[in-house]
Amino acid sequence: MRFTCEKDQLVTGLNIASRAVAQKSSLTVLEGILCRAGREGLELTGYNMETGITYLVEADIADPGVCILPARLFGDIIRRLPEGTVTVVVDESYKISIRAGYASFTISAEDAQDYPELPDIGSGRSVGIPQDQLKALIGGTIFAVSENQGRPIHTGVKFEVTADTISAIAVDGFRLARRTYHTAAPTGRNMDFVVPAAGLKEVEKILSDVEEEAFFTLGPKHILFQIGRATLICRLLEGEFLDWRRVVPTDCPIKLCAHVADLSASIERVGLIVSEKYKSPVRCVFSDQVLLLKTNTTIGAAEDRCAIAGDGKELEIGFNVRYLADALRAVPGEEVILELTNSLSPIVFTPAQEKQDFAYMVLPVRIRNG
Repeated sequence: MRFTCEKDQLVTGLNIASRAVAQKSSLTVLEGILCRAGREGLELTGYNMETGITYLVEADIADPGVCILPARLFGDIIRRLPEGTVTVVVDESYKISIRAGYASFTISAEDAQDYPELPDIGSGRSVGIPQDQLKALIGGTIFAVSENQGRPIHTGVKFEVTADTISAIAVDGFRLARRTYHTAAPTGRNMDFVVPAAGLKEVEKILSDVEEEAFFTLGPKHILFQIGRATLICRLLEGEFLDWRRVVPTDCPIKLCAHVADLSASIERVGLIVSEKYKSPVRCVFSDQVLLLKTNTTIGAAEDRCAIAGDGKELEIGFNVRYLADALRAVPGEEVILELTNSLSPIVFTPAQEKQDFAYMVLPVRIRNG
């Protein structure tokens, strides 16, 4: 195998593919990167039996072939080479010669015959979505996935695709996050599936803040994301996901409007004295045109006020301060609607502008009187 390519493109491919390389595996070839030089260019693949990432690098292929590259060593060498063109030659005994400028290295590769095939997705129709919109769906929900392995279905994000919408939903038993994108053209599909958070975090890293489309294709047990020159495939989660429509309150009698930045600042100030160990709740008193936030912990006490539009009728509710802060960080736009029912019901953050479509729900925490 012999190929020549630009160093920066090779570094990009190695950085992306190596994210799915197994750190430790009984199958040692998975600790390396599968390198396949062929007609379409240079394919670099990392795979850990749960998630596989392939990146296609533009390269001049003088001699096609396939081998397993030592992921860490090869990557470290390429990153430290001088800028410009890199030439890589792998001989029949799997010795790798690397040359760029005056620098040259010789290291060892492995035979690729034991490298497992990535799962076959089949020939299903793909769904397109602008990269920035898919990134917003993931970033706006993934923080609310559960870490409880007792219910693995909730350790991922559920996607619901209809003719004209793509929604992402995450729950962890204490809060819920939903973001919906309204498509410019019909998707032609109607489906739902749950993607593990670990795989989605890698998808989020690959995505860019551009309008260029990314595509995803659903298989029987896997999902394939195509993002520019990168493809990512991961196993879907199986099980019964929470019927989120039944738990999110609708027609709440109290609706208030707040400035997101001001409310976030007040919550974060009060949260300074809430320790992760004791997780004392923040007491919220929703009055006429003002929200009072206060807490009393082993560290000390804090109190702050935030202007709101509307009358909360002196409703008093306790919340986990971090969950409120997380939800507000995910809210797009400058203003948000706070929907409330009573002291035992959750708070739901909904859009203040019609063009947005999201819901962030946080369950209340019991607080002591006085």
